[in-house]
Amino acid sequence: MSSQNQGYGPCHPEFQKWSKMKIEIYTDGAARGNPDGPGGFGAILRYIDPKGEVHKKELSAGFDKTTNNRMELLGVIIALEQLRKPCDVDLYSDSKYVISAFNEHWLDGWVRNGWKTSSKSPVKNRELWERLLLAAGPHHIIWHWVKGHNGHTENERCDELATTAADAPATELYHDDGTDLKKILKKDF
Repeated sequence: MSSQNQGYGPCHPEFQKWSKMKIEIYTDGAARGNPDGPGGFGAILRYIDPKGEVHKKELSAGFDKTTNNRMELLGVIIALEQLRKPCDVDLYSDSKYVISAFNEHWLDGWVRNGWKTSSKSPVKNRELWERLLLAAGPHHIIWHWVKGHNGHTENERCDELATTAADAPATELYHDDGTDLKKILKKDF
């Protein structure tokens, strides 16, 4: 079969053999009273189908006690875990913590050094980084940094989702102890 589309849609098995879906993901994290206040993440997944129709999904959740970095990571993780097959992903975040870990190969060094930083201290948020590596594994991802609070439409929307989630009533917030983080993957999105 040639690499040209034979009229198959993206769900047809023949199409899937040679073509990956192209997905755009935008994420942001927020924390109030960082490091021990409530926080949240927001994410947008966008796909344009072969007919030119835009499909968009927004995700968010809030936590009672967390950090900004944890929320930045969780937004990326949850978004990537929505993808059901390998995709070509353009991922946009205002988190240099997340983007630099991939683009400047921090993660490669951390893994090579047994999850120790260059100063030999343990990598913070290791369980989330490991989960992110698993979520990213099947995909080809280009990591893009965007300046936060600078008028980027999707980044501004993700910030709104993240801060709204962080500001939710305490009874609606998850607890960032590892247990609720596992639950959120299975039931909420």
